[in-house]
Amino acid sequence: MKLISFKQSFIAFGVLLTLGSCDTDEKLEVKGDGVVYEENFYRNETEAYSGLVAAYDKLGKFAGAMENAPLLFLNSASDDFYAGGGGPDDQPGLQVASNYSVSSANIPPNIWADYYKGVARCNIMLAKLPAIPMDAAKKARFTAEVKALRAYYYFDLVRMFKNIPLILTPIVLKEEIPLVEQSKPEVVYAQIEKDLNEAIVDLPMTLAAQELGRFSKGAATALLGKVYLYDNKKAEAATQLAKVNGDTPGGTSSYGYKLMPKFSDLWNHANKFNTESIFEIAYTDKSNADWGNFERGDDEGNVAAQLMGIRDYHRTDVGISALLPDYINGWGFCVVSTQLATAMQGDPRFASTIINTGVLRGNTSIPLDKPDPTRLITYTDSYQETGYHFIKYAAVNADIKASNPFLNFGINTYIIRLADTYLLEAEALGGTGSRAQALLDAVRNRVGLAPVPVSLDAIYAERRLELAGEGHRWFDLVRTGQAASKLAFKGFAAGKNEAFPIPYSEFNNTKMVQNQGYN
Repeated sequence: MKLISFKQSFIAFGVLLTLGSCDTDEKLEVKGDGVVYEENFYRNETEAYSGLVAAYDKLGKFAGAMENAPLLFLNSASDDFYAGGGGPDDQPGLQVASNYSVSSANIPPNIWADYYKGVARCNIMLAKLPAIPMDAAKKARFTAEVKALRAYYYFDLVRMFKNIPLILTPIVLKEEIPLVEQSKPEVVYAQIEKDLNEAIVDLPMTLAAQELGRFSKGAATALLGKVYLYDNKKAEAATQLAKVNGDTPGGTSSYGYKLMPKFSDLWNHANKFNTESIFEIAYTDKSNADWGNFERGDDEGNVAAQLMGIRDYHRTDVGISALLPDYINGWGFCVVSTQLATAMQGDPRFASTIINTGVLRGNTSIPLDKPDPTRLITYTDSYQETGYHFIKYAAVNADIKASNPFLNFGINTYIIRLADTYLLEAEALGGTGSRAQALLDAVRNRVGLAPVPVSLDAIYAERRLELAGEGHRWFDLVRTGQAASKLAFKGFAAGKNEAFPIPYSEFNNTKMVQNQGYN
């Protein structure tokens, strides 16, 4: 698994926790010449390292799965995208997110399950690490990384599902499953904050080149600041985020973070782990992923790049002469809404975020076998086609290097980047004051936009334009109370859809109750 760049070996865990749907008798299995059971593993530093890598592994599901990928699911649920694809039954888990017909029976179950598999791997590591004979400093770092990872997994879980079980030790017996019940969100947030505060102490300030993709002190601090903001602890959020952002917005922080000079540079896929990247998931085009083993541990590429690509995209001779990108033929998911396209009209970030395929296709009344100088491309409409498509993570044919390219694009995705933390800090400051103004100005100045008076509304608008398609919009709408109005056209129901339903399969033999409004 080359999900993260420090990966050297891979442990395939059994499903130790997917509440109610798991087989807790299943043992830890290690790929190789034989099988090693969990009780016989974690004997030394090498095996501890393999366990650490396995704990990181589930990060890759963010853009490395089909309808179970949180990036695609959250984009589809936002006002910035429709699910798209080949039709209303194509990747149904994305369709039900997009039209708010989502239920416990049709939500993609692996979104929940994959996060809890990540939690389970972290819990096993935290239970095993104390007894492993290894260098003390390295053990402290491994422990810190696992706590930060567990915090990350729980942060997404509580934001998406709200009422979730808080499991902090391994579940190893079937008899323990009926005891599983949900914790109040404030209890989950308290544990997330505890994990991150403890982790930051022992995380490194900088990462060596071969370690990129691991948690650093800056990444955990940024995540803590974001968690505090969601937990309505604004003063604490501003304090943590200021550490990450530095004394002078637009300058280089003590962690070495700095806005990339050009917004477009962020989407040059060669610029991995750049100065603006705080926490980033690495994908590879060198895995063995194919349809026979996909979603079973060998999915290491960025699948979202294929899913969000334009269907049957083809450049005409005129388009080639105009130097249009040679995009792959994609599957047409996450069609950009007219609302986002309209909001971004005239914004310098439009060209790196959206392609206006409707205009580039020219006059559709002219047959394809007839000359049309306005036709630069041809493509097949997606379901819910708007004429606008998302291109931040778009793959081109030169990116195809694997035998099955659909599942193996080595295009990284950002989880947290500096422009995000600038705007989060400005919000935590109440959207007022000179510091908040400077943070907002720095984001706008990078793309050549004039300052606007800082306010919460200005910050929310800037987040939409700056971070479009990166998986933040749905969360932003819910936490700021805008979801009911902004998502009404999609069928969002206030008092219900602020949380997603827990998959039906997870209720077997537990004390859990379904979220409000869902059967």
